[in-house]
Amino acid sequence: QVQLVESGGGLVQPGGSLRLSCAASGSIFSINAMGWYRQAPGKQRELVATFTRGGRTNYADSVKGRFTISRDNTKNTVYLQMNSLKPEDTAVYICDAYVSLKFGLSPTHYWGQGTQVTVSS
Repeated sequence: QVQLVESGGGLVQPGGSLRLSCAASGSIFSINAMGWYRQAPGKQRELVATFTRGGRTNYADSVKGRFTISRDNTKNTVYLQMNSLKPEDTAVYICDAYVSLKFGLSPTHYWGQGTQVTVSS
């Protein structure tokens, strides 16, 4: 099995910054794609930023220019640097990954538990 563990959430004032981390562990052969979603109370889960299978990055329009996704393949970890945070960024941030457990197997989609980000003065 594979576990995704997020960290780095918290309370920050508008205009502030946070850096989230998501580490994947377990029986990992390869990680095909990995990224971040968020879900605010009463709203649907939405894509924030992700690395695609081809290694490209995708960002939600609402975070372009403010958030940056990066990764350390040696640690199976993806990061989300969030700058110029706004109250509307408040949500549970959830990591996801498509992981191949063995050579030749189709990837399995995993979700983390999420980390709360609250932007408020």
